[in-house]
Amino acid sequence: MAISTTTGLSDAQHRVQLRRAVVASTVGTIIEAYDFLLYVQVAPLVFAKLYFPSSDPLVGTLQAFGIYAVGFVSRPIGAALFGHYGDRIGRKVTLIATLLLTGLSTFAVGFVPSYASIGIWGAVILTVVRFIQGVGIGGEWGGATLIAMEWAKTNAHRGFITSWPQWGGPAGLFLFRTGPCPLRRSYLPPMQPSAKAPQQSSPSPGDREFESCSLQR
Repeated sequence: MAISTTTGLSDAQHRVQLRRAVVASTVGTIIEAYDFLLYVQVAPLVFAKLYFPSSDPLVGTLQAFGIYAVGFVSRPIGAALFGHYGDRIGRKVTLIATLLLTGLSTFAVGFVPSYASIGIWGAVILTVVRFIQGVGIGGEWGGATLIAMEWAKTNAHRGFITSWPQWGGPAGLFLFRTGPCPLRRSYLPPMQPSAKAPQQSSPSPGDREFESCSLQR
């Protein structure tokens, strides 16, 4: 039975640890991607009305997506920060920390007061929470890729092993696109016909979301 000089594990033990690392990193990436992309679904339906009620519906939606972009700006910061500490204290600890950071920041979004309660500060707090969420997913994605790659013994399958955490991103996107549709249907009731003559107007982004969801029934 061969013993690795690097890890001190037998081949069978190393295969077990490799599977654990690949599964943990892939599942972590799926969860992170789902949490991160969930904002896209909520932004045109909820956030534009809660935090930018005085803006035009289209402008309010663009402002909500502007906060969404903050998460992408902070992702490289999270990758550099948690990559540095991952080298010092280990990938497992930083991977758990990034999962908690992203999950708690996603949970905290539901407690941000609206514009009616604290004015523009609601949007400011939402931006800060979104920044923290981006830091978490940036650190998780880089750490998940490294933890899978570092458990590969040779370069023969290193690329294939490293590709599994990258697959977690599209998997999270799939869950995001298929999961929240009942939420959209419950949040947006069907439009009631009016007794007055209908006026021609362009549908809002939220109306288009509702129509797209209704087609999936």
